[in-house]
Amino acid sequence: MSHFKAAANDFIDFVNACPTPYHVVHDVRARLVKNGFKELKEKASWNIEPNGRYFVTRNESSIVAFTVGGKWKPGNPMAIVGAHTDSPTFRVKPVSKRSPSGNFLQIGVECYGGGIWHSWFDRDLSVAGRVFVKDPTTGKSQIRLVKVDKPILKIPTLAIHLDRSVMEKFEFNKEQHLTPVLGLLEKNLNKKKEEEPVESESDATPHQALEQCHDPALLGLLASELDVTPEQIDNFELYLFDTQKSCIGGLNDEFIFSPRLDNQVSSYCATEALIKSLDTVEKDESIRVIGLFDHEEVGSLSYQGADSNFLPAVLSRLAGAPGQNDGSDVSINYQSLASSFLLSADQAHAFHPNYPTSYESAHRPDMNRGPVIKINGNQRYTTDGVGMVLIQKIAEKANLPMQKFVVKNDSSCGSTIGPMLASKLGLRSIDIGNPQLSMHSVRETGGSKDIYYLEKLFIEFFNNFVETDKQIVYDE
Repeated sequence: MSHFKAAANDFIDFVNACPTPYHVVHDVRARLVKNGFKELKEKASWNIEPNGRYFVTRNESSIVAFTVGGKWKPGNPMAIVGAHTDSPTFRVKPVSKRSPSGNFLQIGVECYGGGIWHSWFDRDLSVAGRVFVKDPTTGKSQIRLVKVDKPILKIPTLAIHLDRSVMEKFEFNKEQHLTPVLGLLEKNLNKKKEEEPVESESDATPHQALEQCHDPALLGLLASELDVTPEQIDNFELYLFDTQKSCIGGLNDEFIFSPRLDNQVSSYCATEALIKSLDTVEKDESIRVIGLFDHEEVGSLSYQGADSNFLPAVLSRLAGAPGQNDGSDVSINYQSLASSFLLSADQAHAFHPNYPTSYESAHRPDMNRGPVIKINGNQRYTTDGVGMVLIQKIAEKANLPMQKFVVKNDSSCGSTIGPMLASKLGLRSIDIGNPQLSMHSVRETGGSKDIYYLEKLFIEFFNNFVETDKQIVYDE
């Protein structure tokens, strides 16, 4: 059982360190560099060599990493795992300062993605993200990551004594009732009077403009965390997160209680699988790729999202001969894509014992019983017969359990990055992921064994894709 525990504990460390997509990419980059991967820049030319290990980031919140097989030739296939780095949360608004309401200091936030927002009430919250800090010497803005581990925010519920209707149904307005409390106003006013000089409008600077948008207490907190002055902060992008740590729980340690399982599980497992399959790269004919993308929860239509040109641009630069590839041979690019395969990895729905009628009776995935193949006839998932045969053969080689999920005919079905990447690139694809409960809640539940299962499946996919694919005859 030690391998299950080791994988689960390492994932817990990962998710606790990564409250935002920026932190996910930062952690993944560190893991890759530690294992000999070289960072590439999109703006520069690339010199890709056999047996090479590389990665490239976009906007610090999406990353593509790959290894080049020692036997790779132009037109050979690529084995790709795609996932996303973001999760539903709250984003601090560009103008977050709020007029005092009673004695409370609050900040304005907007909903990011389709979260179960009622689960965020009465949680110990904080902020994390990236801050643009001006270098006092050069005047250049540099990106600094920030993660305030101290609980500083709360979205309080209204006492039941003041609203008895919550006994039957909890209702709230997302604009009016989801504004977090940051502190009490009196203390901050006293501090301002004692420590800050009064300035006229003629003294206005760009920093005052930022201070007009955000409360000085918030700017002061960020400056303190980064050991800079508030005047050095040019801007920031902050998200809320629950400060309660991810942990293993359950009667027999069978669960992971955690935020952001959707979809940091897949991002973590893809990264670890790429690293742990390095010892077989020298004999491989393929290029192994992981693509971890921001903005999946809001549609992926962004500069760094899965529906951007990020992955197509990277794969195009890889399709030609390593060492002299300029991506100019379009036919070689299409030849490579036609023989490649994508595992679209995102979390799946585990069977909920309190809501049995919400599940198709023959498709009820359980936690700790292996990854789930996600199937939808309306192509919300990309899985087809070829993909199912391929992944089942790979799972059999690794002696891994597998499950299947189909949504009920009278229920809606979510989607993933699979359909957009498969159609954009002409890739064969399958949708797959670990089962979990409370998807999109501030606190989700997964199986502690499933981290190891998914990681091992990805390792086997990288190690055995080429040979396994040759055993399936189609389009001949």
